[in-house]
Amino acid sequence: MMNDSFFDNSFGRSFDFGFTVVPILGTIIFIIVIAFFIVVFAKGISQWNKNNHSPRLTVDATIVAKRTNVSHSSGPHNHTTGMHTTGHTSTSYYVTFQVESGDRMEFHVSGEEYGLLVEGDYGDLSFQGTRYLGFTRK
Repeated sequence: MMNDSFFDNSFGRSFDFGFTVVPILGTIIFIIVIAFFIVVFAKGISQWNKNNHSPRLTVDATIVAKRTNVSHSSGPHNHTTGMHTTGHTSTSYYVTFQVESGDRMEFHVSGEEYGLLVEGDYGDLSFQGTRYLGFTRK
């Protein structure tokens, strides 16, 4: 005859263990995700504040490079077709300027500004900290 109490006890302990560990792990992961968003938000506010306290400068500069960064996010999974629906695509635009000292600075610009700027153009670059304010050709 088998010892039923052995199976009952071992199953019961592992079953209790799952109900104890899973909520704790879920809580830890939730806290980590929230902490990540708080850190990203704080860094953004810090950079915004630093830019606001930086002097507005205008320097001679040459446009040396332009680049884009396209990010895709797939839409929700359609269980009927088994495929993802169309998601969201966003494009970020960046322009690199070289100043007379040889230093290079890359700025995030709008799509409209990106289209107007041409590599090799020389002019006055205006900025405040890491914030691009404008470029005027000479």
